[in-house]
Amino acid sequence: MRPNPKHAVDDPAFVRDLVAQEGFATIVSSTSTGPAASHYPVVLDTAAAERGELVVLTHLGRPDERIHELDAAASEGREVLVIVQGPHGYVSPSWYSPGASKAPTWNFTVAHLWGVPEVLTPEENLETLVTLVAHFEQHVDEPMWLDRAWGAPVARGTVGLRIPVSRFEVKAKLSQDKDAQSVQNVIDHLRAPGPYSHPALADDMERARDDD
Repeated sequence: MRPNPKHAVDDPAFVRDLVAQEGFATIVSSTSTGPAASHYPVVLDTAAAERGELVVLTHLGRPDERIHELDAAASEGREVLVIVQGPHGYVSPSWYSPGASKAPTWNFTVAHLWGVPEVLTPEENLETLVTLVAHFEQHVDEPMWLDRAWGAPVARGTVGLRIPVSRFEVKAKLSQDKDAQSVQNVIDHLRAPGPYSHPALADDMERARDDD
């Protein structure tokens, strides 16, 4: 990403919150045949988080682990890139106050996380699947927890990953360079009904404004 100090975030807690909030990521690997990308749910390793570490747990469906050459990546110390995208949406310059920029833009939050993947054992993979299901079922009216006996054969079709994050880059582009009235106008338009309605993005803009 093109760096911009106005939009940069260096707080690991922000990254943890983004991963927990979004729960879905793009995993990118550099392989012998070129880049490979897959899209999977992700959760935080809570035990690592309690130690102040940033670790992502996920799984790939077979044969994605071969496409990503994960065994080679793990043994060679080759990093993968995990991209977590937050709320994003179009911003019209017609929403700005008089005299402000006339350029249209896109507001967004995204985190790029790098780390060497660790391929989990079958037992660890099953536990990761149990954790993933528990995380995403927690708000369901009648949650369906993953029974280990039922899940064990299903887990054999997946490969679990633990990715300790060695470095990250976050860009939260949320109209920080605009005047206060323009920011409020954008928030109001994002909260209004219609084709550009995006309350979650408005929430992110309000948090960014309050943190300034």
